[in-house]
Amino acid sequence: MTAPTLSELAAQEARLQFDAFDHDTAWALGSAMVQAARDAQLPITIDIRRNGHQLFHAALAGTAPDNDAWIRRKTRVVDRFGHASLQVGEAARQAGTTFEAQMRLDPDRFAAHGGAFPLTIRGTGVVGTITVSGLPQVEDHAFVVAQLEAFLGV
Repeated sequence: MTAPTLSELAAQEARLQFDAFDHDTAWALGSAMVQAARDAQLPITIDIRRNGHQLFHAALAGTAPDNDAWIRRKTRVVDRFGHASLQVGEAARQAGTTFEAQMRLDPDRFAAHGGAFPLTIRGTGVVGTITVSGLPQVEDHAFVVAQLEAFLGV
């Protein structure tokens, strides 16, 4: 699976926004993601946060504590830059460098690898993250996007 282009990543972020997002929305989205992952037998961990508050978390069979560490690292990238972790990493690669070299942030705390997507409320902005860990980075990102498209009906 090939990484989306920067323009495709930006278009995903512009399109995949919520009108509102509360605890019940997090539960419904997270539950739908778990069911989709189970149906496809994917070994992933799913995490949904709003303003730093973890509203949903599920670790499916085949995952490990390392997946939680990846989630924290990828989530920090979205929290700091306001864009999908894959987009931040791809921007550095397209600039001919790496995220680590470009940003000089602690790699034990930040990972610009695919799987963390900004939770954006239309008219408000980024208020949290929807993150998956367990697959190769482009597949983590693609899973989140596909689930958001299905949930939002876009």
